[in-house]
Amino acid sequence: MNIPYPQKRPRRLRASDSIRALVRETCIKPADLINPFFVISGKGIAEPISSMPGVCRLSVDTLLIEVGQLVELGIPAVLLFGIPVYKDARGSSAADPQEAVQQAVTAVKDKYPAISVITDICLCEYTDHGHCGLVKEGKILNDQTLELLAEVALSHVRAGADAVAPSDMMDGRVAAIRAALDSEGFEERAIISYAAKYASAFYGPFREAAGSAPQFGDRRSYQMDPANVREALREVLLDEEEGADVIMVKPALAYLDVIRAVRETVNLPIATYNVSGEYAMVKAAAANGWIDEQQVILEQLTAMKRAGADMVFTYHAREAARWLSD
Repeated sequence: MNIPYPQKRPRRLRASDSIRALVRETCIKPADLINPFFVISGKGIAEPISSMPGVCRLSVDTLLIEVGQLVELGIPAVLLFGIPVYKDARGSSAADPQEAVQQAVTAVKDKYPAISVITDICLCEYTDHGHCGLVKEGKILNDQTLELLAEVALSHVRAGADAVAPSDMMDGRVAAIRAALDSEGFEERAIISYAAKYASAFYGPFREAAGSAPQFGDRRSYQMDPANVREALREVLLDEEEGADVIMVKPALAYLDVIRAVRETVNLPIATYNVSGEYAMVKAAAANGWIDEQQVILEQLTAMKRAGADMVFTYHAREAARWLSD
């Protein structure tokens, strides 16, 4: 039988590791990664989080040890969440300069001035009702929350934060924070906006870690409907107009199409958040021997970059950086 052989053979460029490396379109590197941490008051604390194997709530002294390891691996930034000493209806502890995040910011910048410290700006960890804004008669109050968020952001940059990342999804919070920072001479501090943050089921382990589960209802009245993409673009454009320096899409894996749509819409740097539920699923599957953990993690992170993200917030940052450096 005379079978014609193909003249165009894409497999030629897959023949070896070295050739595949030469033609690889998307690369993930340690400098693309940002490691989130949960910070708690006290000393010598490293409390394991049961639903997030390998992740702990850390006191400032143990956090410094972890950050030192990231510096050695070439990871350029960290994101800090706080576990407060006290909670109330207004989330007053969020702006308290004696709380864990503010103390951690100062300590990290003093010891590792080259690493960028980003802080999450939200009230959910700090309110006794667990919502991201002020509440009246079961309703989340948008406009009244903005001043509180601005106060929290100011307390973080006063402590030395390089950037603040509002995750509350209140309308107008980027403009409110930008105005507050500029009015006190912090024009140089960046805002990384959780512009397209979805009301996702993938946040479950985080709520255990941060103690931030809402005590009534849910967050669907202010976080985005997972079914919507055009709405995400509207949110992104509004935050760009209000002065955001970086745009974030959260979560990552189920929203790669949103990352791509945002990449095609704006020229700002784009971040995505490889969230707690995504992390926990990989860890659980790997613990059962169902997947190759290293290959799956690197494949997922590459997919996030391929979709259009410039940077990835991920609890896998340290282990991924080690593998990428080998």
